Amino acid sequence: MDRKYEDDNIENCPVASVQKIVHGKWTMVILFFLSQGTLRFGELSRKMPQVTQANLTKGLRMLEEYRLIHREVYKEIPPRVEYSLTELGVKFLPVLEALEKWAIEYEKMNK
Repeated sequence: MDRKYEDDNIENCPVASVQKIVHGKWTMVILFFLSQGTLRFGELSRKMPQVTQANLTKGLRMLEEYRLIHREVYKEIPPRVEYSLTELGVKFLPVLEALEKWAIEYEKMNK
């Protein structure tokens, strides 16, 4: 990396600010599945069976707080909640795609 910053302090590191957002164990996986389209909580839960409902809820709330996903509540009986990427979340997709490509190459190299 050729980029240099005047201050080597971590508080000025742009990667550190991104790490705050994607630090959760399941954050990137949630974003990956939502990149494929809008999903309800149950659909996400089925795609991620090893994640507890509490941890999935925590990850979704965090991503909503950082404005990467949108939570839409439909006033129906029973209530329906759908999650989708926001405009900011869609802007993150090239990063996610680059990580996916790197992960595939990494797995091939380590077989």
